Formats: sequence, structure tokens, C-alpha cells
Amino acid sequence: MTREWPVSSTEVIPSAPGSLPLVGHALALARDPLRFVLALAAVGPLVRFRLGTLPVVMVCEPDLTRQVLLDAHTFDRGGPLIDLGREIFGNGLLTCPASAHHRQRRLCQPSFHPRRLADYAPVFSAAAQRLTHSWHDGQVIDANSEMRQLTTQTAVETLLGSTAPPSETRAVLVGDLETISTGALRRMLCPRPLNALPIPFNRRFGLAHQRLRHALASTAASRRADGKRSNDLLDSLLTAVDTDTPGAGSVLDEHEVVDQALTFFAAGIESTANTLAWALVSTAASPDVATRLGTEADTLLGERAPTMALVPALTTAARVVAETLRLHPPLTMANRVVMHATELGGHHFAPGTTIAWSPYLIHHHPGLYPHPDRFDPDRWQDTTPDRRTYLPFGAGPHRCIGDHFALTQATLTVASIAAHWTLTPVTDQVPRPTAGLVPRPHPARLRVTARR
Repeated sequence: MTREWPVSSTEVIPSAPGSLPLVGHALALARDPLRFVLALAAVGPLVRFRLGTLPVVMVCEPDLTRQVLLDAHTFDRGGPLIDLGREIFGNGLLTCPASAHHRQRRLCQPSFHPRRLADYAPVFSAAAQRLTHSWHDGQVIDANSEMRQLTTQTAVETLLGSTAPPSETRAVLVGDLETISTGALRRMLCPRPLNALPIPFNRRFGLAHQRLRHALASTAASRRADGKRSNDLLDSLLTAVDTDTPGAGSVLDEHEVVDQALTFFAAGIESTANTLAWALVSTAASPDVATRLGTEADTLLGERAPTMALVPALTTAARVVAETLRLHPPLTMANRVVMHATELGGHHFAPGTTIAWSPYLIHHHPGLYPHPDRFDPDRWQDTTPDRRTYLPFGAGPHRCIGDHFALTQATLTVASIAAHWTLTPVTDQVPRPTAGLVPRPHPARLRVTARR
């Protein structure tokens, strides 16, 4: 049975066209999530659509989006994307409700303290150097594969340090993460009863999830048992203490440690690899930008590896990363749920209403960004991103805790590659985003030419 809209208002919110019986707009969203989301902006500031029988209201204006993101107690985490996230990541920072978020964020914050970032930066730089030194002149690379390999190395080393699993086990875990990532949209759009059927896809998804959690739980248990300290994210999670919370809640329990570790592991690989892949294919198609990146690297780096101290001076690389995140934010859309009766955009919403927001939609609004589909790092030359209209890491109390972590790694990697290689597309085909919650560039084959 189709559920009724939990919305009461003197004005009717317009509906997205193309709804089908039973599935609503799920097929359109599955075929081309980005096109579907962008089309909603033309309908109105608030637009109704359906995921199967679930009614959803998409917020299409930046001020309304910011209202939703800043008021986490009225618009709490919930909806199909969050339900899927909890299925995969548990109740960690990515998925927990507002009632648990403040405590969890205090316990996780030391893992991303600036002094920790200074420790991680050499890991980022060394991994980028190893990767670029493994290429040879004229080689054709796949940007998705190469950047995933890079971020896997750094995620494992920064999260697990000396207790990282052997390369064979690591390859299995990364394959499991790929299974989860590529299957996430399908599971979100499928009715829950279908996700419980013992079909091959569901079995693969479930096995991948079990292996990932088991591997991280075993590593955390061993580390806690031997009591040895290490300068990595896992150690920070195991030893964090929240002095504002009495009793057992002052530390993360064993399940919470695994939830947070799995969240950081997945984000550190998937989101950063995707950003870097898009940065490489976009720069390869923009010779002028590539030239300026190379000049900046020659001036600041020479033959040296980039360091944390040089990050503020790598302005061209930083603009490339900022523009990449505008064009291709880590997520297409996310959900919130109305917790108590409220008003948004002149409409009254009842508790239980599912709200969607999209950084992709806001970032491609022609009234906010001239030529929004153009890769133009120079748009950031004399300005900094506006927090109201630039949302790759979200906003408000739930803003991504690892934003500086991701920006630092992306900037150092882009500069490292530019110092040694010129990248050019193999074909004239313009890369298009794949269908998925984290759309990747396709094709992403690039030829590397030595600069020295």
C-alpha cells in the first residue's frame, strides 16, 4: 500500500513527473541519479517524489538546505540512505541520530586533531610518491583503479598502522568494500523483503559485510588485549575518553570502535579515491590547468616530496581539489527525517516526513555557479567557498569530521602527480559519472608522460 504524505500545508508541494505504480521514481533514480536530482530543481524549491511507496521531499534551495542541515534535532538522520548506512556501518558518526552524535563526535575528534593530521601527511605523501614512481613513460592507467590502490594503502596505514593485515587479506577486504559500495544503491532502492532473499547478490553483500566487520573487530580486540600504543586512528579510538560522560559511556565500547573504524575505512578509500580520480580526468582534459599545476610543483617541490608545511602554498592544487568537490561531491544525495512538527519553505511538515538534500544539486545551480558544468578551478582564485552553497562535506553539527584529512591527502596527491607526470586522455570521449551513490568517472583511462 502506498503511504500518505505526512505533510500538511496551505499550499501543495509540487511532485516530480514520471512516477510509476509501486516503484514511484526509483527506476529513474537508479538509471541516472544525477540527472534525476538535477531535474527536480526546475520543479520548485521543494519537490515531492517516491522511492517505491516511501514519500520523500527534496530540498532544492541552498537556504532551505542549510536550515535542514543546521537543525539536527528537528531534521534528524533517517530515511532510506541512513537505514542502509546503519545496516553497513552500524551506529557510528555517519549514521547515528542527534541524541548520540555529540558524545560520539567528542570521542572521535582526537583522531582528527591537527597534530594527528601532521602525522598522517607523510603517509599520504609517501604513498603518492610510491605510486607515481611505479608508472613508466607512455603508460596508460585507469584513474579509478590507481587512486583506489593509493587510498587503500593510506587508509590501512593511517587506521591500522603496524597491525595492518597482509596484502592478500587486504585485497579481500578491499574487494568486499567494492561489493558493498557498488551494491549500496541497489539495496536502497529495493523493497526490504527482496534484500532478505537468499539470492547470489544478497549473499555476496552479506558475506562482504561480515568479513569486513570481523577483520576490524579482531584487530581492535587484539590491540586492546596487548595494550600496546600506536600512532594511528585505531589507537585513538581505543584510548579516547569523554570526560563529560560518566561511567561506561565515557569510552567507545567494542561495537562502537568497529562502527567508527569501518566508517573511516570506507570513507578514506571510497570518497577520497573518487575525488582524486575526478581531479585527474578533469585536469587531463584541461591542458592550461595541468600546465599551471606542473609549474607550481616545479617551483615549490622540485625533486622533493610535498609536506604538510607546503600545503598552504599549493594553491593551484587546492583549487583543483575544491572545484572537483564542487562538480563531483562525495554523495549525490542524503536523507533526514522530521522529528517534530515544523515549517520549511512556507510549508508545514509533520513528524516522520522524509527529507532529501543534494550537494550535487546545489553545486550545479546556475544561479549560484556560472557555467556550473564547467571544470573551472579559477572560480576559487579570489574567493573561498561559501558555506551556504558549497557542501561537499555537509554542514552543521553533522559536517564530516574527516574533511581536513581528505583535503590534505587530495592536495598532496595532486601536487605529487603533477610534479612528475603530464596526464592526457586516451580517447576523445568525455568522462561521464557512473550510476551509483558515489558516481565514478567513466572512461578514466589516461596516458602518463614523464615531465622530467
